[in-house]
Amino acid sequence: MKSFSVLFTILLALSSSTFQAQHKIGIFDGQISIGNPKVKGSATFNSDNQTYTIDGSGTNMWFEKDEFQYLWTTLQGDFILRTTVNFEGKGKDPHRKAGWIIKNNLDDNSAHVNASTHGDGLTSLQYRKTVGGLTEEVKSSHENPTIIQLERRGTTYIMSTAKFGEEFTSIELTDMDLDNEVYVGLYVCSHNPKVLERATFSNVRIVKPVGDDYQAYREYIGSNLELMDVETGYREIIYHSAHSIQAPNWTVDGKKLIYNSKGRLYNYELETNSITPLNTGFAIKNNNDHVLTFDGKLLGISHHNQDDNGDSALYYLPTNGDSNPKMVTKPGVGASYLHGWSPNNKEMIFTGDRNGAYNIFTVNIKSGKEEQLTDFPTLDDGPEYTKNGKTVFFNSDRTGTMQLYSMKANGKKQTQLTFDDYNDWFPHVSPDQKWIAFISFPKEIKSNDHPFYKHCMLRIMPIKGGKPKVIAHIYGGQGTINVPSWSPDSKKIAFITNTDSY
Repeated sequence: MKSFSVLFTILLALSSSTFQAQHKIGIFDGQISIGNPKVKGSATFNSDNQTYTIDGSGTNMWFEKDEFQYLWTTLQGDFILRTTVNFEGKGKDPHRKAGWIIKNNLDDNSAHVNASTHGDGLTSLQYRKTVGGLTEEVKSSHENPTIIQLERRGTTYIMSTAKFGEEFTSIELTDMDLDNEVYVGLYVCSHNPKVLERATFSNVRIVKPVGDDYQAYREYIGSNLELMDVETGYREIIYHSAHSIQAPNWTVDGKKLIYNSKGRLYNYELETNSITPLNTGFAIKNNNDHVLTFDGKLLGISHHNQDDNGDSALYYLPTNGDSNPKMVTKPGVGASYLHGWSPNNKEMIFTGDRNGAYNIFTVNIKSGKEEQLTDFPTLDDGPEYTKNGKTVFFNSDRTGTMQLYSMKANGKKQTQLTFDDYNDWFPHVSPDQKWIAFISFPKEIKSNDHPFYKHCMLRIMPIKGGKPKVIAHIYGGQGTINVPSWSPDSKKIAFITNTDSY
């Protein structure tokens, strides 16, 4: 019995040691001082603000070998890496560097691709093609970025950088043949063997995109429910689902979000992080066009009515749920997609398929009487009232690209607000009536489409017009920000981003 007790103790110790060695640091599997630098570094994760801090030493990351502090995990296939990085202090050496690195193994002479920002502002995509080979680089014209994104598409690697508020500047490396199974992670190198340099990494995202054989609206990947501080760009993932969840809508009391998934609506309680179904009775084929009234008392939904060829129709119910939502649009008139309420709760404003085109309409919730506000053969979508009910913001591709517009509540004085090459969708007015938030799809996307799983930007602009500012670079699209999703104090936005499992 004594020998068994000793053996059990040894096994327990080994098990505990193994567990500790495999203890994750945030989303990463571990950390290591690559190249055995003289001063050992460290990495920590603050779960309260989802920020990583790395202290790294190391002579250099150049020539035929490297020294740096590495916070790593393992991935296969294609992926997108993104973070906001900030050095601490002025530093001892202008060549200190930080960023993302992809390696075949944890050796100091491994083949790798490295997206780096330096203390002196140099931004470059560095790489070593063979074991022990010399390091090469592609320099970027961008200096001193704070946002670094590194994407792998087969043997092509794309580095995109920006400061907060900016669009990306990108450079790429082609025909770089790393293993399918690689190590990826964040790093810091001090460029001085006697010194530790520190950098913090926030908004850290590892994204597994859809494959080339992805079938839209048949296949779905996972979702992150995120909150973002609009002024700083700081983001927090509050919930991850393997399902497709879409269109978070902040309630007017600020206590919860309402989102949809698989045709049903759910409440997300922000204080307790609890999720409960929202009762919509028979309406269980809802799309992502659910909108609260300005006073928060009623919830409008767009449910695909199976008694009307599956067309989307408008309904409303109390915000806390009801088993018998009231139908507003009449059967047989065509598909209708809700986007807003009038301030007096008497009209809904929506995009409707009428006479072979999608235009903007209002409908009286009691009588069902519709009034057409726009009349173009192209697509008008995303209408939303200001709080005083005098102005409607919407998006239209009448010029060949999807742009933002405003008009009076009666449809008069339609005025274009954005003029760039992006396709801008779903303008949402902040509760303080100062800003418009919207999503911008890349110019390669058809102007009348807002698909899932694309590189997009969230942008804001003053309500009176002006140059848009980028507040987030995301992988998402459909379902990201389809509905009004400002916090009641106008300081934050809720939205959805997407990633496959990894």
